[in-house]
Amino acid sequence: MSTVTDPIADLLARIRNAARAQKIDMFVPYSRIKAEVARILKEEGYIADYSVDTSAAHPRIKITNKLVDRTCAITGLRRVSRPGLRRYVGAGEIPRVLGGMGTVILSTPRGVLSGREAKKQKVGGELLAYVW
Repeated sequence: MSTVTDPIADLLARIRNAARAQKIDMFVPYSRIKAEVARILKEEGYIADYSVDTSAAHPRIKITNKLVDRTCAITGLRRVSRPGLRRYVGAGEIPRVLGGMGTVILSTPRGVLSGREAKKQKVGGELLAYVW
């Protein structure tokens, strides 16, 4: 079994692949940060639902993609901060994705937040991903 050096990038790649293949349900290995990213995606309306499945030997997250006109609601995902080059922003430097049509996911001292929520709470942190 191989180890994944960047679990967030692995999660985003799995979501991207499932979206392009028009898969409704997908499973990813569980971690708290992956569950928080899935929560943000659900709150922002990019996925229909997610749930943590602990019945298997290893816990996993079941993500249900949201289909709009037989296409996935997620058209693009991009990992920003990576293990080789971390990217941090202050509260006033949080970028906008596609002129506000997309979402930024940040890891802050107050937990994993969307860019909109981080601006509201006036807190910065590590830029995890862009979603549009």
